[in-house]
Amino acid sequence: MLGINKLVLQLNDRMLFNEISFLVNPGEKLGLVGSNGAGKSTLLKTIAGEATVDRGDISKPKDFNIGYLPQELPLHDGNSVWEEAESSLSEIKQLQQAIDDINHQLASGEDYESESYLKLIEDLNHYTDRFNLVGGYTYHADLEKILMGLGFKAEDFNRQTQEFSGGWRMRIELAKLLLAKHDVLLLDEPTNHLDITSIIWLESFLQGFEGAIIMVSHDRTFLDNITKRTVEIVNGKVYDYPVPYSKFVALREERRTLQMQEQKNQEKEIKHTEELIEKFRYKASKAAFAQTLIKKLEKMERIEIDDDDSRKINFRFPPAPRSGKVVVKAENLAKFYGEKKIFKAVNLEVNRGERIAFVGQNGQGKSTLVKIIAEALTHDGKIELGHNVELGYYAQEQAKTLDGDKTLLSTIEDAAPEDLRKKARDYLGAFLFSGEDVDKKVKVLSGGEKGRLALCKLLLFPHNLLVMDEPTNHLDLKSKDMLKQALLNYDGTLIVVSHDRHFLQDLADKIFEFKDGKVSEFLGNIDEYLEARKLEDFRELEKGNSEAKKKEEQKAEDKSDSGLNYKERKQLDKDLRKAEKEVKRLESEIESLELKLEEWDQKLQDPAQFQELSKEANFYERYESEKDKLESLMQSWETAQQQFSALEKKREGKK
Repeated sequence: MLGINKLVLQLNDRMLFNEISFLVNPGEKLGLVGSNGAGKSTLLKTIAGEATVDRGDISKPKDFNIGYLPQELPLHDGNSVWEEAESSLSEIKQLQQAIDDINHQLASGEDYESESYLKLIEDLNHYTDRFNLVGGYTYHADLEKILMGLGFKAEDFNRQTQEFSGGWRMRIELAKLLLAKHDVLLLDEPTNHLDITSIIWLESFLQGFEGAIIMVSHDRTFLDNITKRTVEIVNGKVYDYPVPYSKFVALREERRTLQMQEQKNQEKEIKHTEELIEKFRYKASKAAFAQTLIKKLEKMERIEIDDDDSRKINFRFPPAPRSGKVVVKAENLAKFYGEKKIFKAVNLEVNRGERIAFVGQNGQGKSTLVKIIAEALTHDGKIELGHNVELGYYAQEQAKTLDGDKTLLSTIEDAAPEDLRKKARDYLGAFLFSGEDVDKKVKVLSGGEKGRLALCKLLLFPHNLLVMDEPTNHLDLKSKDMLKQALLNYDGTLIVVSHDRHFLQDLADKIFEFKDGKVSEFLGNIDEYLEARKLEDFRELEKGNSEAKKKEEQKAEDKSDSGLNYKERKQLDKDLRKAEKEVKRLESEIESLELKLEEWDQKLQDPAQFQELSKEANFYERYESEKDKLESLMQSWETAQQQFSALEKKREGKK
């Protein structure tokens, strides 16, 4: 059992931890949540022994083994991937050496009944048992499984670590942590450098991990799939909920509602007490009573609402200017770095209004293609932007492009067009920068705060194409939700690179998958993509030979319990998506036309505007034509809705 006991930590005038306490039981998996700057990473560092507090302590059993993965780790050169991963197995190596030494002594010894010989036998049994317990006989297979699960290929094992990017080297550090035997894992944003495939593998690994886990993550799906308990840090206190993150959100809102009601009742009590004090304090017979009331107020602990936790960024992207139908078009696109191929023979087309997600393993070229589109990175082949495209770009390292010596206010004022400079404080306020915050230097901000500032800059100009490379990195869960809502309301074209499934759900309606130097189009949303790819990966893993392949193909063709075979189910799902898209398209057209007719109706009711409209050639013919068009659209919508409902019933009825 791990005990966090009355930790106190004050930073300047802010109480980061105010006697926080909670227990972590063996095998328990909990998520540590809170807004940016609440102290989540500091608490993990304290538990790991890498940070100190003013008061309090961490209690744990003797020989308790803690594994800690911070957001950033020192990287080591001079080893191959395999050698570096093996370096975490110091105990296994020491035990192996001790066993080898004892076996050598036993082989050369002759006094089989001496006390020293019997002691060697006893030590050998002890070391062998420990060697087996810590995975000495299976670590080669375990290491290969972990490295491949995190995306490495067998041919990568002998490559030097310095040949890999920072993200891939962080995966090696994660592999070292997972390979060693720990009683508890402390994980600070473990998915930051992982693609979707590796995240799914890591989920499965952690679900089967027998030790305890304390995890900070901004990936709510990842949290929900692993943790069963949520501990929130807010205003220096902790609140403990025996539920995963999604259920915690609802319970937290109930807590705040209760706090608000209790505060309201307390304010009434305070007001009533103050009135009594004012009434009796100058009367000699009641003076003692008034003093008692004054002392009561002084001792009363005022109820506070967790305001910091309830704040959310609040913004909308400016309306998108209209672009041509084709927004981005690539023909036979290729990118090489020296002899290394990133991708080649890429042909793709992005049309106006589409919402596209780039997915795939790190190093497959997602960010490279984004840079070709947004930064005109050198390439082979042809790529061009369509007519009247106004591109807005959020780079993966966007926060690092900010001038650290500028204040937040000057950063926005200098970037804004003339007519928006006077609104710089309003823009910053929408991203939770208010009061004295706007006079801070950029260099003192946290990663999440820099990300919010970079998003704020993106709002200063209207764009009809947004290209966003990992925009949710470092944003807390609430800020990510607000960004997602803003993108759902955005009326332009979107290209987004992200490994966050929850963020991509309902946001992207088309997927481009980057794999093995190719870019493939997948028509469907992220859930459908993941379902298809997980099934495919499982088959590749389990098939192994042609006989298994035949069985798998036969299984796909066999009638399921629903009465539909694999192809029929796929076709039904495709028809259902198409019908739903048509209903939404018609609803959008109807809404636009209704707004237009409503505007005309209002003008017709105003005598001056009525006269102006009457002078327009064929106005009334156009007016009647639009009304007829609206009626026709309504009929089409009813038909499309009926078709959609029929397909839904078919799917439900066949389940």
